[in-house]
Amino acid sequence: MTTLPPPATELSADEARRLALRAQGFLGAPDRRAGVRGVLRHLGAVQLDTISVLARSHELVPYARLGAVGRRTVDDAYWTDTHAFEYWSHAACILPIEEWPHFAFRRRAYRNRPHWNHHLPDGDYDRVVKQLRTEGPLTATDLGGAKKTSEWWDWSGTKVAVERALMYGEVVCVERRGWKRVYDLAERAVPAALLHDDLDDTECLRRLVRLAGQSLGVGTRADIADYHRLKAEQVDAVIGDSGLVPVTVQGWGRPAWADPTALETPPRGRHRTTLLSPFDSLVWERARTERIFGFTHRLEAYVPKQKRIHGYFAMPVLAGGRLVGRVDPAREGRTLVAKQITLAGRKAAPAVAQALVEAASWVDCTDVRVERVETPELREPLTRELARLLA
Repeated sequence: MTTLPPPATELSADEARRLALRAQGFLGAPDRRAGVRGVLRHLGAVQLDTISVLARSHELVPYARLGAVGRRTVDDAYWTDTHAFEYWSHAACILPIEEWPHFAFRRRAYRNRPHWNHHLPDGDYDRVVKQLRTEGPLTATDLGGAKKTSEWWDWSGTKVAVERALMYGEVVCVERRGWKRVYDLAERAVPAALLHDDLDDTECLRRLVRLAGQSLGVGTRADIADYHRLKAEQVDAVIGDSGLVPVTVQGWGRPAWADPTALETPPRGRHRTTLLSPFDSLVWERARTERIFGFTHRLEAYVPKQKRIHGYFAMPVLAGGRLVGRVDPAREGRTLVAKQITLAGRKAAPAVAQALVEAASWVDCTDVRVERVETPELREPLTRELARLLA
C-alpha cells in the first residue's frame, strides 16, 4: 500500500455535493455537441438493465443529462462506428471503446478463474468461435439457442460458450437487438490499435481508479472501488499514484480523494431537473447517495409487491442539486402514469411536475395522471402545477 500525503484540501459537504453533480454532468451547461458519446466518455460507464418502464436505463442516463435526445440516437451513438463495447464494470455496462485495453486485468482474471457456475460442454467454445468467424455477428439464438429450458438461468452450452468468450475478450457484444446481445469476434469489432492485453494489472487499475475519481469528482475509497467494482486492496495499491489527491470532507468521517482538476474551479452553473434511473451512476451506490444527498433509495423491482414502499421502479427526482422526491412511473397509451409520488415537501411540487412533463414529452405521452401521493396534502399543489404545465 502506497504511503499517502496528508490531505491538503478540506471540503464542506455542500462543496463535495456540487463537485459530484458537476462530475456527473448535472451542474453547468451540458456538452450537446459531444452528445450521447460525450456523456459516455464523461461517465466512463453506463449501466445496462433489462427493466424498461419509461425507457431502458442506458437510454435514461443520457436523457437525464441532455434532455429529450431521441432513443434511436442513443442506440446509434453507442453501437455504430465501434465507439463502445459492453463488458463487466460496475455491472453489465456500456464502456467507451478506448478503455478496452484497461480491462485486460479483468479478462485475465476470467481466463484464470478456477470455478464457474455454468458447465461448458466439450467442443462448444471452439464451435461458437468458429461460427462467429464465418457467419457473425450473431445472437445466441442464431448460434444455436440461449437456453435449455424456459428457466432464465438454464443456459445452453452455446450461451455458456459465447458468454465465456465475451469474458475472455475473444468475443465482444457489438449491439443489443431486441435486448439480445449481438456477438462478434473482438478482432473484427475492436480497433486494431486497442486490441491488446499489453497493460499489466497495475497500469489497468491505476487508470480505472483515476477515471472513477474523475467521474465522481470526489469519493471515498469505497466509492472509487465500487465504480468499476474493484477490490479495496486493488484501489489501495494504486491510488497513491493515480493522480487523485487526498481530501477531507466535513461529515464524511472517512478519507476521500478528489480529481485535482475539479478542485481548480468552483462548480457553478444551472442545475438539471430530471427523473433519474435507479441505475444512474449518480445514485447507483446507496451509501454514497445517503452520504451526499441525505436520501435513502432502494430499487424495489425485486421486492415482493406487498413489501414495496415507493414502488416497482421508483425514480429519484433531481432538482436544484438535491434529490427532492420519487416517482414510480408507468405508461398507458399516451399517458404517463405516476403510480406513486413521494415529495420532500411543498416546495418540491413544481420541480417534480416539471420532471414528469418533460419525461412524458420525451416518451411521446401527451398527458400525465397521478394516482397516489404519499403525503395527501401535497397532491393539490402538485396536480395544480401539472395542469399549468400541460395546458
